[in-house]
Amino acid sequence: MKKISLSLLCLVGTVVLMAQTPKPVVAKKVAAVATTPAKSINAKKVVGMPLDKSVVVLKNATDSLSYAIGVLDGSFFKTQGLDKVNADLLGQAFAAVLKGNTVLTPEQADQIVRKGLKECATRKIQPMIDACNNFLAENAKRPGVKTTASGLQYEVIVEGKGPRPADTSKVKVHYEGYLINATKPFDSSRDRGEPAVFPLNGVIKGWTEGVQLMPVGSRYKLYVPYQLGYGEQGAGEAIPGGSTLIFDVELLEIVK
Repeated sequence: MKKISLSLLCLVGTVVLMAQTPKPVVAKKVAAVATTPAKSINAKKVVGMPLDKSVVVLKNATDSLSYAIGVLDGSFFKTQGLDKVNADLLGQAFAAVLKGNTVLTPEQADQIVRKGLKECATRKIQPMIDACNNFLAENAKRPGVKTTASGLQYEVIVEGKGPRPADTSKVKVHYEGYLINATKPFDSSRDRGEPAVFPLNGVIKGWTEGVQLMPVGSRYKLYVPYQLGYGEQGAGEAIPGGSTLIFDVELLEIVK
């Protein structure tokens, strides 16, 4: 993952603008914007804001730029699940960067932000993880379902009589993939009307392990925990992070 760069890019732009101003006015306090009762503000400038509440006043270009940086950075981190910060320290850190006397190095700050975003992402998908863990726990109790040391679960629908592939084999399969409790597949070679061909060492871990258990001619159901699937990040809109996946797989051939 690339470094968190939004704040740094905005900061560079701020420094350039400030450097072009001969005598910048330095406020005694960290706050870059002021508030005033709404009755003193032209209503045309306050779209959708009730006139009986205080609003932010952007007096000049520096105020506008400062507030815009806060909006962009705040919006980005909010979408990542961050819902609590110390605004005073945030402002102090920004001012310290401009003065060149920060307590943390950029590298240390990057590590802390990465850790924080990872924790936010985990909290965001925790309900999905919990639901999938409960599903796997109940599924393991069903007759015919077996669980491997890795946590992969599988169920034999048809047991073939051919050879089993190795992890380096290329295989031809028909398959359907489902989220738990879904009635329609998120992906299906059967719907496309054409088997899929791929090397077993080029797919998710649950497939690599599960298909090796299957003799050619077999049809298994594989129940793949997120750790053996697409992890906490998921895969696009179709597969949310933390998802357990169910695959109906038919091994047609080991491709030579």
